[in-house]
Amino acid sequence: MHTFIIAEAGVNHNGSVETAKQLIDAAVNAGVDCVKFQTFKATKIVTRYAQKADYQRNDGDNALSQFEMLKKLELSESMHTELLNHCNTKGIIFLSTAFDDESIDLLKKLSVSIGKIPSGEITNLPYLRKMSKTFSKIILSTGMATMPEIEAAIRRLMANFVTEGGDNGIDGVESRDSNRD
Repeated sequence: MHTFIIAEAGVNHNGSVETAKQLIDAAVNAGVDCVKFQTFKATKIVTRYAQKADYQRNDGDNALSQFEMLKKLELSESMHTELLNHCNTKGIIFLSTAFDDESIDLLKKLSVSIGKIPSGEITNLPYLRKMSKTFSKIILSTGMATMPEIEAAIRRLMANFVTEGGDNGIDGVESRDSNRD
């Protein structure tokens, strides 16, 4: 059995493709299987007036709102393409957590092969439905979810796989305990 190891790049690129490529290179040098980013549109996940969380206030730029901060961390389609190409060249799997429908569609368009569901969306039925209809392989983060929430999410995902039919590439469901997305 092979343990699939994911390097968490997240938004640590700070909006820079060059920094993101350095994170990919570091993941390759560490010998992991995959490097994971985050795909989102700030306009879809936060209001322009949302306050920063306490930990975000320590980022050194308190003049930015949460919306402005997230806007700077977005990866455009061309940036995604460049990072995917870099991953392919380096022989590592590109993965990204999509936080909204538009981002799910972008990852599908770019032929990303694995969908990654963040723990904060584990009870979001429309999101789970779209993810299961978009990706034949899914990684589900559980974070602080309860066992009944996790079991319900797995049932929802599997029900959509079954109703869509065809070869979905799922031989079984593996459960992982994770506190990170």
